[in-house]
Amino acid sequence: MPTTRSTPTGSTSTGSPSTRVPLSVLDLAPLSEGATSADALAASTRLARRADDLGYERFWVAEHHNMPAVASTSPAVLIAHLAASTRRIRVGSGGVMLPNHPALVVGEQFAMLEALHPGRIDLGIGRAPGTDPATAAALRRTTDGLGAEEFPAELLDVLGLLGQQSPGRAPSVLVRRFSATPAPTSSPEVWLLGSSTFSARLAAALGIRFAYAHHFGATQTLAAMAAFRAEFRPSADLAQPHAMVSASVIVADSDEEATHLAGPSRVMALSLRTGRLAPIVTPDDAAKTLAGLRGTALDDVLAQLPGTQIATTTPAAVAALERLVEASGADELLVTATTHDVATRIDTLERLAAAWAA
Repeated sequence: MPTTRSTPTGSTSTGSPSTRVPLSVLDLAPLSEGATSADALAASTRLARRADDLGYERFWVAEHHNMPAVASTSPAVLIAHLAASTRRIRVGSGGVMLPNHPALVVGEQFAMLEALHPGRIDLGIGRAPGTDPATAAALRRTTDGLGAEEFPAELLDVLGLLGQQSPGRAPSVLVRRFSATPAPTSSPEVWLLGSSTFSARLAAALGIRFAYAHHFGATQTLAAMAAFRAEFRPSADLAQPHAMVSASVIVADSDEEATHLAGPSRVMALSLRTGRLAPIVTPDDAAKTLAGLRGTALDDVLAQLPGTQIATTTPAAVAALERLVEASGADELLVTATTHDVATRIDTLERLAAAWAA
């Protein structure tokens, strides 16, 4: 079972089944060539059910808009479905992009999810729009995200609406006048997501959980995690700092096979960088595309793209994840993968679950 850690929150332990941190899953509902949105969402449902059976701690879904390779556009809707389709795993957002939504809408959606599935809902909140400026404008919010002054205020509104008002801060007019749900009995677990020290320090100041997006922003991982722990202020909801770090992982029988299966993620990363968005290609087509780029200017771009960070055998993947935990001091790990087919993602989860606990 992936959830095997028994050490106190805030400490760091790796290396043995009794002390390894819990594993969770982030899924984007990737849409492959020739597939439909229904196919992608059905695959995510299948993945969530398998993660549930394997003992993973959480299953998070992302918010992306106007992307031909991602079917996860509305986390709250997908979370409701996934929570109803699983038994015990926590289900949440990784994350809801606050610039796209009024605080009251986010509060109402997640208060309702928590009422439907008490003790199983996570609200992960991000600061970026999660899309291009034109789509952000179409969402009727802002084209460039919330600023350093606006975002904390809106985040405080969400917390207040969920009954997690920060001590020493007067409730805003919104929080005084509205409630997210008439008579709550519990509240979702709130996380702040980020790939910079800004989000880490804000999470620390508010005393909420922090998740660092190492899978696409690895340059500030250690600085952000260190800042979160050093500046953390206890809150009514969280007495000690609690942080999670993500990593993109594909596991196979050999390094060569894993690299081949990770090819589509590299092509997708390149398409994002060049603005040529398209559904996820097959590993064979990805290999042809990547081979055709060797020696070109795009070859240098590819060398700097994250793609899949850990594409290797099970023992090597476990060792790499343990090193990440040790370096970052993470209390939990969030694994994700961009693959052409869900069977590859399921196989990776199965291999990791067995090795993490064995």
